[in-house]
Amino acid sequence: MTDSAPASTLRTWMCVVCGFIYDEAAGLPGEGIPAGTRWEDVPEDWTCPDCGVTKDDFEMMPL
Repeated sequence: MTDSAPASTLRTWMCVVCGFIYDEAAGLPGEGIPAGTRWEDVPEDWTCPDCGVTKDDFEMMPL
């Protein structure tokens, strides 16, 4: 299990194909990714739940 990061350092990532947002603060508990999981700690074989692309097709959202 991943240690939760301080909320002030958590980021959001957007799928450039469909616009799905991965929020590090929220995680994806339904997919086994707990809240506070940093993007780099999301498994490399994870895919976008909306369109199926890989992590390579996500970009960090500006603060």
